[in-house]
Amino acid sequence: MFGARCLLRALRSCSSAPCPGHKPSAKLSVRDALGAQNASGERVKVQGWIRSVRSQKEVLFLHVNDGSSLESLQVVADSSFDSRELAFGSSVEVQGQLVKSLSKRQNVELKAEKIEVVGNCDAKAFPFKYKERHPLEYLRQYPHLRCRTNVLGSILRVRSEATAAIHSFFKDSGFVHIHTPVITSNDCEGAGELFQVTPSSKIKVPEENFFNVPVFLTVSGQLHLEVMSGAFTQVFTFGPTFRAENSQSRRHLAEFYMVEAEISFLESLQDLMQVMEGLFKTTTMTVLSNCPEDVELCHKFIAPGQKDRLEHMLKNNFLIISYTEAVEILKQASQNFTFTPEWGADLHTEHEKYLVKHCGDTPVFVINYPLALKPFYMRDNEDSPQHTVAAVDLLVPGVGELVGGSLREERYHFLEQRLARSGLTEAYQC
Repeated sequence: MFGARCLLRALRSCSSAPCPGHKPSAKLSVRDALGAQNASGERVKVQGWIRSVRSQKEVLFLHVNDGSSLESLQVVADSSFDSRELAFGSSVEVQGQLVKSLSKRQNVELKAEKIEVVGNCDAKAFPFKYKERHPLEYLRQYPHLRCRTNVLGSILRVRSEATAAIHSFFKDSGFVHIHTPVITSNDCEGAGELFQVTPSSKIKVPEENFFNVPVFLTVSGQLHLEVMSGAFTQVFTFGPTFRAENSQSRRHLAEFYMVEAEISFLESLQDLMQVMEGLFKTTTMTVLSNCPEDVELCHKFIAPGQKDRLEHMLKNNFLIISYTEAVEILKQASQNFTFTPEWGADLHTEHEKYLVKHCGDTPVFVINYPLALKPFYMRDNEDSPQHTVAAVDLLVPGVGELVGGSLREERYHFLEQRLARSGLTEAYQC
């Protein structure tokens, strides 16, 4: 049997080898192959994992996916290629001619001349089955394989596209990308509980610090960006942040990626809001344009209605209301809130979602918050008796607050007064 199998492989290789005069096969991703405009028999090579196998009397059909797109590439081969190794989950390298498909289900297909099984897969033992939609709780049991599923694949491609769009927006707008440190000794205005970093060899001797001072996983890169903004007029960072908050809600993650930016010489909230709106719309348009199949899958199975909501937000200018106006809207609402809205109190998620809905499910900028609710460095509006600061939060449908920002207080005597009221004068002088 071993000898017969080797002979079969040799015959298959000989019969399918291209003629010496043929050009070498160009390597293509599945996404590029599917997007080929003129599939006229050029020789290509595609690598990926088998999503389905269908064998007929004279023809073998494979669907191969490499993670570059939700849709798989159909491979059409002679039935002589059929073998037990060509199974769901196996990794393969296919060489052949990219041609127009006769089927209406796809525009192109790969007419195989050579199929090499790079890695075998026992389809019976494989935890995922073809055409079965497994719940997320089941997928979490297989972290090394779950990214092959349609749902996780789509989410990761959307995330990748959004990340690239964010970087492109800032680069095109003249921002300098700063890599702020992940390990830091600062708490950054007490933004949340901290994860302390300690060498494993020092855990039993907590009084000894590796850096001579206690250090933590960063909760924000803001302080480092503020230093950089003294040399670069526009800077941003986009990296991991950590919060040691023992909560199981989706709004309280132990690790997440956060975009932060600082702009020097900024004089109005209007200019800041233009950057926020531009970033949101550019990123959203890029994802909708470059990941239509992935967005559609999320629309159908993960978050119904969100695609239409995003498209609605792109068509409208974001609204602007003051904190005072927001509180008046909430007070007149017929809805009963868990937290009673009143001037001087912070807005909770239930308030934020109501405000967005009240404004027609369009993103809303809420500006000019009470001084007592915001950090000492936000610019005083000098509007007694209300006494507000030039702060802004962007509220979006289904989420609430998505982005926050402010003008910085640049007047020295105002900063001294705020530090004194906050009890921070001694720390500032040190």
